[in-house]
Amino acid sequence: MSDWNANQYLKFKNQRTQPAVDLAMHVANRNPGTVVDIGCGPGNSTAVLKSLIPSAEIIGIDNSLNMIEKARKEHPELQFRLCDAAALEGKYDLLFSNACLQWIPHHETLIPVLMDRLNDGGTLAVQVPMNGEEPLYRIIREVAAEPKWGLEKAVLPTNETLAPSDYFDILSGCSASFDIWETKYYHHLPDHEALVEWVKGTRLRPYLDLLGEEDGQAFEAEIVERARECYPFRACGGVVFGFRRLFFAAVR
Repeated sequence: MSDWNANQYLKFKNQRTQPAVDLAMHVANRNPGTVVDIGCGPGNSTAVLKSLIPSAEIIGIDNSLNMIEKARKEHPELQFRLCDAAALEGKYDLLFSNACLQWIPHHETLIPVLMDRLNDGGTLAVQVPMNGEEPLYRIIREVAAEPKWGLEKAVLPTNETLAPSDYFDILSGCSASFDIWETKYYHHLPDHEALVEWVKGTRLRPYLDLLGEEDGQAFEAEIVERARECYPFRACGGVVFGFRRLFFAAVR
């Protein structure tokens, strides 16, 4: 599958960064000395951490070269490293991950491994999307399942979030204490095409890689047309895209 596209991701920088701000504010008062931003992407979440915890030693890691190159260009004052989350070594006071772990399978084993990378009293702070029931994602599943696209045998990357109760059970077995909560954001987007632009660099990416340019454009167009039925224009203009996200902060 193609590498991530940082420029596509940053088309909605403010909306994608807000959950990172909310998560960081929840843990910043714990004053961690060493911090790793797991799945830092183009560095927007790493910059948030530095602004809220200026005295900390912070490094952003990501397994996408495109994202790391963009992060280094946009934030030359910060440290970034090409690294897979599961390969992280050392011990830290805060492991922070905003909208990344859903791309990594087997959370029942991954989360205890990350907890083991914390110093005593350290925190694992995570946000993952929990938005599979939003109409846009239902439309994507329905369109992709149509035989005319030839996607029935497509091997898709992991993109999965467990139920909140599953995270409760996992964290109960590997942390001293934890908080779990969820927030639903209501994003005001200019039109239905913007809905597709939102998911073009994430959920649609593997489909578009397989379809090629011409079929990919037709695939996008069909999603836009079906989205018109579920996302009416608001009185002020534009459409509202709901996005539910799950958060937790666990102490070792």
